[in-house]
Amino acid sequence: MSKVNNTAQSNSAILNSGISAIILAGGFGTRLRTIVPDLPKPMAPINGRPFLEYQIDYWIKQGIRHFVLSVGYMYKSIISHFGTKYFSASIEYIIEKEPLGTGGGLLLAKEAINQNQPFLLLNGDTFFEVDLKKLLNFHMINSSGWTFSLYRSEEKGRYMGMNISAGGNVLSLHSNSNKQNKLINGGVYLVNPLALSEGCFIIGKKYSLEEEILPKLINSGLNMFGCEFLGQFIDIGVPNDYLKANELFISK
Repeated sequence: MSKVNNTAQSNSAILNSGISAIILAGGFGTRLRTIVPDLPKPMAPINGRPFLEYQIDYWIKQGIRHFVLSVGYMYKSIISHFGTKYFSASIEYIIEKEPLGTGGGLLLAKEAINQNQPFLLLNGDTFFEVDLKKLLNFHMINSSGWTFSLYRSEEKGRYMGMNISAGGNVLSLHSNSNKQNKLINGGVYLVNPLALSEGCFIIGKKYSLEEEILPKLINSGLNMFGCEFLGQFIDIGVPNDYLKANELFISK
C-alpha cells in the first residue's frame, strides 16, 4: 500500500477518534480595552455573539468534539457562557492562577489532551478558515512535529513573516516584517504533544509561545512545517480589525 493511502487511513482513524483543540484564551486584551472594557478579548461581541462562539462553531463543523480552553483574565465570563457542553462538543478549562503567557498556558492545557495523537492549537483572538483534513494530511505526510497554517498578508509592519522552503519546511520564524505579500503565522497549528518535550519546558512557568517556545523548538531541530491556506483571516487584537470582524461575520 502506498504512503499516501497509509496516511489517508491513519488520518481517518485520527479524525474518527477525535482530535482535541486547545484554545489560548487567557490574555488581557490590553489594546482592545478601549472599546471592550469589561470582557476578556475572546468574548468581545461580534454582531451580538462572543467572538469565541464563531471560532468554536467553525471547528465543531469540522469534527472537533473536545475543546480545552486555557483561560485567565476574567475567566468566569467564559465559563459561565459556555459551561462544559456546547452543542456536540465538551469543554474543559485550565485556569491560570497567575498569568503564564501563551506558552505557559499551552503547557498546562496540554496535560488535558490525548498524548498519543496530534492536537489542534488555536489563538483565542484570531479566526482563520483552515481545512482540518488538508492540514492533518500535510502534517502526517511530512512527519511534522509542529505544523503552521500560513496566511498571505499585504499588511506591512504588523506581522512578522516566516521563511518557508519550497517543500514547506520552516527555515526561520521571524523575517521580512516590512515586506508586503508575505506568509505569516495564522494562529492555527497542528502539534504532536511530544514536540513540547523537546525544549525541556517547565509546567507552571511563564513563557511566550512565539518569542520563547517556538524559537527554542526550531533550534532543537524539531521537524516544523508550514502550509498556506486561502481562507478568511481576522485578528481582533486591535480596534480596527475588531470592527472589521463585524462585517466579516455578517457576510457569512
